[in-house]
Amino acid sequence: MSSAPEIQALAEAPGYHARRTLPLRVEAMRQLRRRRTLLMGGVLAALPFILIIAFAIGGTPGGGDGGGGSRINLMDVATESAANFAATCLFVSAGFLLVVPVALFCGDTVASEASWSSLRYLLAAPVPRSRLLWSKLVVALGFSLAAMVLLPLVALGAGAAAYGWGPLKLPTGGALASSDTVPRLALVVAFVFVSQLVTAGLAFWLSTKTDAPLGAVGGAVGLTIVGNVLDAVTALGDWREFLPAHWQFAWADALQPDLEWGGMAKGAAVSVTYALILFALAFRGFSRKDIVS
Repeated sequence: MSSAPEIQALAEAPGYHARRTLPLRVEAMRQLRRRRTLLMGGVLAALPFILIIAFAIGGTPGGGDGGGGSRINLMDVATESAANFAATCLFVSAGFLLVVPVALFCGDTVASEASWSSLRYLLAAPVPRSRLLWSKLVVALGFSLAAMVLLPLVALGAGAAAYGWGPLKLPTGGALASSDTVPRLALVVAFVFVSQLVTAGLAFWLSTKTDAPLGAVGGAVGLTIVGNVLDAVTALGDWREFLPAHWQFAWADALQPDLEWGGMAKGAAVSVTYALILFALAFRGFSRKDIVS
């Protein structure tokens, strides 16, 4: 990598602007062309069709289980309308499946450059370290959001073809008007994205600490699973409210006749707080890191 005087000389060259290095559109196109991006998009797009086939083969959703949990109630009304089907797809995937693309896009972004031995060449361009991290983080979060939007969009289209368009029928009785279903589902997607910022922060921070992309992605997924396990330990009592996993299904309040903001507000506050700390650690550590790969 170039020495400090050489980088300083390049930085003072006519026409050089740090903000123009590594444009977002260039980084986005690089990530879009990658095989793992296309594979993850294909998996998320295929899930609604897999569920439709499963419902067609198995009969009435939820009919074979005699329990009374919220998941069973949601499954009972999964085929009532396209909106119900989209809500069910979000429910069955929010706990784990949607964690994977967030960890993948945010954990692979910096570590993959190091594993390819291209990170030092990017920095010698010269691309300021903060600019490099900022570009990669924005693009990674953008792809994570796109993954979360893709699933309900495909589910709405497939559900409309399979079950028709109509109001979102609530498991507890009643229904949301058709005009309210799309805004409510958009609110659900927004909350799921915010709740996954903790996973994004973990993956991005780990990505700046290791040259192994799989380690960053797997570490973020593993720590997210640990959070879910801890939330299941009822002996922790009120301490569980400080766990992001405790609020991951607070979006169910958005699918009630009277919109409830309490749980979602608390969950968003916890998630954003952890994420900001992790992002700050990533930027601080990377600014002092000796880049040798």
